Amino acid sequence: MKVGRIAGADSGEFVARMRDDEPWSRISALGVDAPTTAALIERLPEIGAALRSGTAAGDVAADAELRCPIVEPSKILAIGLNYIDHVRETGATPPKQPVVFAKFPTSLSGPTDPIWLDPSLTEQLDYESELAVVVGRKARRLSRDNALDYVFGYAVANDVSARDAQKRDGQISRSKSFDTFCPIGPWITTADEIADPQSIGVRAFVNGEPRQDSSTTQMIFSVSDILVYLSASMTLLPGDVILTGTPPGVGMGRKPPVFLGVGDVVRCELDKLGRIENRVVADPLLSL
Repeated sequence: MKVGRIAGADSGEFVARMRDDEPWSRISALGVDAPTTAALIERLPEIGAALRSGTAAGDVAADAELRCPIVEPSKILAIGLNYIDHVRETGATPPKQPVVFAKFPTSLSGPTDPIWLDPSLTEQLDYESELAVVVGRKARRLSRDNALDYVFGYAVANDVSARDAQKRDGQISRSKSFDTFCPIGPWITTADEIADPQSIGVRAFVNGEPRQDSSTTQMIFSVSDILVYLSASMTLLPGDVILTGTPPGVGMGRKPPVFLGVGDVVRCELDKLGRIENRVVADPLLSL
């Protein structure tokens, strides 16, 4: 099943589901209110019961606009240096354990939303196509045997980065958390549709030019490894998001480096999960 958040022409944003080749249908038509991702996950049994009972769900227009499928996560965690070829292109030392940082929830944006650029804050805007994991159950001290049972679903993410700010700060959470720096979408694909998260192709394009082309088979730490590591020290909650690292081909790794500018369009796509496409624009508050 795919779960998305859709902008209605006259009804604001609402949650919808799609299975196989069926049209999108409103979850609210099943009598279920899910204002956040955590609430949606909590009410999945009610959604399933309503569908089994034959309750009709209102169809959504085929050209409906998809918005960010993640709403109010308690945390967004990300893993750095998780593909060995990306480690090499950055000149870093291969990590012995996952490199963890936070992206703040205010950085979230949707699958077609613009990425804001303020040259006074960064002149080294970069992209990172990644597999995003959405936690489905409260989790603490998971094991490799049960870790994937706690995944609600997967999505495409772009871990947008301000490389110069990253260097100046000496840590990376702020430079990864500017507003609009975490586009996710186009929907959440539930875990039952992804037999193996370690066999997904990961690609990125800038203005149509291929920049990244790899697979989650190349991850140093698997999704299970990451969940076990994180849950050993913190409680993961339903709706939390984990970005699992990016393969080689980022702008910083090119020789010479090539960063994003106003007008550039970044497309990130993952096998089985869809694609997101975001244009870089000047921060709208610069004109005020």
